Amino acid sequence: MKLFRHGAVGAERPGALDAQGQMRDLSLLIADFTPEWMAPAKLDALKAIDLTRLPLVAVGTRLGTPLAGTRQFVAIGLNYRKHAQESGMDIPSEPVVFNKALTCLCGPNDDIRMPEGSVAMDWEVELGFVIGSLARRVSQDQALAHVAGYCLSNDVSERDWQIKRNGQWTKGKSFDTFGPIGPWLVTSDELPDPQNIPLQLAVNGQTRQSSSTADMIFPVAQIVSYLSQFMTLLPGDVVITGTPEGVGLGMKPPQFLKRGDVVTLQAGPLGTQTQRVV
Repeated sequence: MKLFRHGAVGAERPGALDAQGQMRDLSLLIADFTPEWMAPAKLDALKAIDLTRLPLVAVGTRLGTPLAGTRQFVAIGLNYRKHAQESGMDIPSEPVVFNKALTCLCGPNDDIRMPEGSVAMDWEVELGFVIGSLARRVSQDQALAHVAGYCLSNDVSERDWQIKRNGQWTKGKSFDTFGPIGPWLVTSDELPDPQNIPLQLAVNGQTRQSSSTADMIFPVAQIVSYLSQFMTLLPGDVVITGTPEGVGLGMKPPQFLKRGDVVTLQAGPLGTQTQRVV
């Protein structure tokens, strides 16, 4: 299934795409997509619903994040070989892990707000996934069983805060609106191979990133297993898995976002995002 949330900020309601790709409103049956709805049994119950009997969502309705109540937002850095090379850094021997603030999560097409004084705001198209069941010290063989589904993400970054402000990457990754995810969550049964997803990003119509999750250094199963060795992953947690080459910081000379720019992301079955920098 493809699950989404629609409506004004703070008043989103649950929905799902039907077999014809039409958006259906599930709010008559479900209050919201909260972490408990990411459990396999709950997702199986959703699949039994005849979506064609439910109301259509009006075209143009705002989309929010695909789920509410996320408790941890974790990110992986330098997870594509060519991106590590363009950054002038060694291929990591273990996943690079940092956190993004929960307050930066936003809908897939919401405006990105440029922080005051920002001079190095960058883009990063990424594969994200959502945890469906508690994961603690799980093996790679069992790791994907803990993933509820996958989504498209833009790991928006302010490079001065990330690199030059004397601290961890979280500083440059957590401004409000720096975590667009969606438009929907594709459940794992519909996407059995997360290592074969195309990723593209354009700025003002010019392609900046074009790659595939096949270039990831650490695949999703390894990321889940690795994270679960030192932290407990909870249902509803969002993990984004790194970006391919083509970020603004890697260009010569570097090029960064400015007000009025339009960023467009595509990832095959994960859908599209469009954000305007304001």
